[in-house]
Amino acid sequence: MTQKLSAVIITLNEERNIERCLQSLQGIVDEIIVVDSGSNDRTEKICKSFGIRFLQHAFEGHIQQKNWALQQATFPCVLSLDADEALTNELKKSILQVKQNWQADGYVFNRLNNYCGSWIRHCGWYPDVKLRLWDKRKGCWGGENPHDKVIMEKNAKLKHIKGDLLHYSFYTINEHIAQINKFSSIAAEERYRKGKKSPSVISIILRAKWKFVKGYIFNLGFLDGYPGYLVCKYSAMATFTKYVKLRELHSAQKNENLSF
Repeated sequence: MTQKLSAVIITLNEERNIERCLQSLQGIVDEIIVVDSGSNDRTEKICKSFGIRFLQHAFEGHIQQKNWALQQATFPCVLSLDADEALTNELKKSILQVKQNWQADGYVFNRLNNYCGSWIRHCGWYPDVKLRLWDKRKGCWGGENPHDKVIMEKNAKLKHIKGDLLHYSFYTINEHIAQINKFSSIAAEERYRKGKKSPSVISIILRAKWKFVKGYIFNLGFLDGYPGYLVCKYSAMATFTKYVKLRELHSAQKNENLSF
């Protein structure tokens, strides 16, 4: 008996990406649900042209939004994608085979990232193994905003399948810098909320330097040429910015306490 499968995607102003994503799902899944958080571009129009379920829901965080979207899925087995992702033909074939013989609680596969037009195969970016196909009765979204991940029940059975998930991460360096600023704020606030200590200046510098060295040298980022250098450079910047902002939050709280 073929396992029915729901595809779930969250969106916000994704007119540039969503059509490619939805096209890659045609003939693979039995239902597509897009949960949008207030797009003001052509995202809704494009989605509805595919005849899918398009829902609106206020955004409270990546984890919260994706879990709400999971609850809207008709079928227990789900495939969760981001709007800037698409299935390769090999991955499509693997998913169709899984539907014919569902044996595990979840299935993982590699993600291949495109950075400003170049495919990145090193830098710690590949193989970027993701769990995106699973039985939602056995797991849900967790982790730490904005870097969410699927958390499965203890002893859940996972299986790796062939094929890459294509991720069109950034089209320009400016987009990368803008995301660093946005995501570092979310990450710092999340860590502060969880009671993480204020990092020292030396710690911040060392963490950022290690991030670059690890990606460029130990993860062979230099083999990806200039794009690899940029990936490692801005990944280090993201680490630096996140911890600087965490330190800033602690300083602001300290100054507020002193004022009383």
